Amino acid sequence: MNSAERGPTRTASAGLAAHPNQDLGVTLQDLVLESVDLDEFLAELATLAAAALTTASNAVSCGVTVVTRKKGVTTGSSDERVGALDELQIEFGDGPCLTALRHNSVVLVVDSRHESRWIDYMEAVWRNGVGAILAVPLDLDGETEAVMNLYSTTPHGFTGPDVTAAEEFAEGAATSLRLALKISQLRNAKDDLTAAMQSRSTIDTAVGIVMAQNRCGRDTAFKVLTRASNSRNVKLRDIAAHVIASVSGETDPEAYFDE
Repeated sequence: MNSAERGPTRTASAGLAAHPNQDLGVTLQDLVLESVDLDEFLAELATLAAAALTTASNAVSCGVTVVTRKKGVTTGSSDERVGALDELQIEFGDGPCLTALRHNSVVLVVDSRHESRWIDYMEAVWRNGVGAILAVPLDLDGETEAVMNLYSTTPHGFTGPDVTAAEEFAEGAATSLRLALKISQLRNAKDDLTAAMQSRSTIDTAVGIVMAQNRCGRDTAFKVLTRASNSRNVKLRDIAAHVIASVSGETDPEAYFDE
């Protein structure tokens, strides 16, 4: 799910404001530990980046885009406008963010009104009150790719020092993102294992029911279930769940076994 839809809790940026002298690495570490999942982490990271990189003369918004082989594109943003612009760029299939990803290099749009690249996207950007964009890739050392997209309302909003500050922030952010991705993978693996165990338990229970109903052995009962699964083109665990439900009278026992 797009984390922009959920909205960040902004605990990280609040913590940064409350403790301005706190080391950024500590703040990022806290962010990893306190986020309930990857979607929340990305939203919080974007909010933190916007707060950390905003200056007196340049208000910054941020979006973070992550591309993984398994989950595809996941985004997080500091506000709804940025979330919409990130999603729009993905729909166009090109833009500063995606270019930074492909070439693993910083991309700077100095003035969206006069940018000759990605003309259609730039028109949408300017209509949404964005004058400059800075896209900084995050080095994740693997198959997963990520980029931090910074948006300024002011044309020429990003100076040389701003770019340097963004690159330094991106270095620390990449380290935290790598850890957040590993934690997310472990959580997903645990969920997959739990689902597999539940599925196995359901199938084993259904096999026992078929054995009792048909006075047959385990192998024969299992073949009855797999035959029903294949003939109906229904997953085996769903067939098993139906068998269990039929015992309690919740479903028609003949629904899958009428042939």
